[in-house]
Amino acid sequence: MNPHVKDVFVKRTKLFNAMRHFFNDAGYFEVETPILQPIPGGAAARPFITHHNSLDMPLYMRIANELYLKRLIVGGFDGVYEFSKNFRNEGMDRTHNPEFTAMEIYVAYKDYNWMMDFCERLLEYCAIAVNGTSEATFGKHKINFKAPYKRITMADSIKEFTGFDINGKTEEEIRMAAKGMGIAVDNTMGKGKLIDEIFGEKCEGNYIQPTFITDYPKEMSPLCKEHRENPELTERFELMVCGKEIANAYSELNDPIDQRERFEHQLKLAQKGDDEATEFIDYDFLRALEYGMPPTSGMGIGMDRLIMFLTNNQSIQEVLFFPQMRPREKSNTYERG
Repeated sequence: MNPHVKDVFVKRTKLFNAMRHFFNDAGYFEVETPILQPIPGGAAARPFITHHNSLDMPLYMRIANELYLKRLIVGGFDGVYEFSKNFRNEGMDRTHNPEFTAMEIYVAYKDYNWMMDFCERLLEYCAIAVNGTSEATFGKHKINFKAPYKRITMADSIKEFTGFDINGKTEEEIRMAAKGMGIAVDNTMGKGKLIDEIFGEKCEGNYIQPTFITDYPKEMSPLCKEHRENPELTERFELMVCGKEIANAYSELNDPIDQRERFEHQLKLAQKGDDEATEFIDYDFLRALEYGMPPTSGMGIGMDRLIMFLTNNQSIQEVLFFPQMRPREKSNTYERG
């Protein structure tokens, strides 16, 4: 009923159409993967659980589609992408909804350096398609999506904003440093989680213009290829805009032995009490890697967050047609007769 509200959703559709056009022009295929999955894989998140009556087995609503898309790369596709509805049974706030839309793309024979260049060109193209310019206003900030974007390693970022160098430090040294910075940490957190907390508390909010944070510690990235120059790091980047992550990408791990060890390490972290570590090992995915996956780069983009930045909306609820809301008290709306 309000033209400015309708305009947000017109722009949302323009964004999806522009992204599809960019991918299709590059020769990549749009595909679909299962929403109901036997294992909630591809991310670290608490899933929604349901039950399949005929098979008498639990199923999980998709938290990510990564492991299925990489199976398609194993199967011979050079590039695949999907706009997927994902579901995470976690908290709600201005940038999180339990049901959200992500785009994930995987391209064979590429690495994360290529994907950074691709991401810059993609977002500049999409911003112009949606608003007619590479610039967008978000709150008090003017954001420019014109390529190229700044690039900085996670270690250099933490050193810049805290003075602490995480390179070569033990888990306990990092835990003590985090406590000294006033960050709430506990003994369930492994090295990767501690570094993530430091970055989130002290660094993340400083990146207003699009910035690639690169070379994450191995403990934070169980699906990511080991860095070619430093075995303690991985070839990963996240794109930050206005202090929020909108894209996450890897040089994908394609060594089945290394991948199995990473899954087993995640399982140990989960048993230790880390609620963001995965509790499942996807043996079907490991079997696919054993057949052979070519060197591949993959990227995920949070579509709801991206349209927030392109339409100057501070809340994710404003860019969803039907956001999840707390029911009104004593409402009969959902009662069964």
